[in-house]
Amino acid sequence: MDRIEKAALLKRSNNCCQAVLLSYADVLELSEEQLTRLGKTFGAGMGGMQATCGALVGAGMVLGLLGGNMMQAKALHQEFETLCGASVCKDLKGVTTGKVLCPCDECVRNAVRALEGILHG
Repeated sequence: MDRIEKAALLKRSNNCCQAVLLSYADVLELSEEQLTRLGKTFGAGMGGMQATCGALVGAGMVLGLLGGNMMQAKALHQEFETLCGASVCKDLKGVTTGKVLCPCDECVRNAVRALEGILHG
């Protein structure tokens, strides 16, 4: 199973941020328990759907833990927005518009897809 589908599978029993973090457990220097705790408060994006999608937050955390830089973080954000249509949780879920731009499972897949593109070109 590739990392993208592994993250989607992990989403079944974790929040979006945790699913992305845990999909990289094999290459990070933190335990699965630590990764789960690290992503615990980003289940509905930052601030309870008020800001950045939790999947994107998780991808940014992985990037930082693997030694990424600010230019890569910017590219990650831009690619995620291109794939999903937005980066703010409530916009992705259509809270104010009624139109879902990207379901959570796809946000998780797209966060890992964007991150893999940055890590492996």
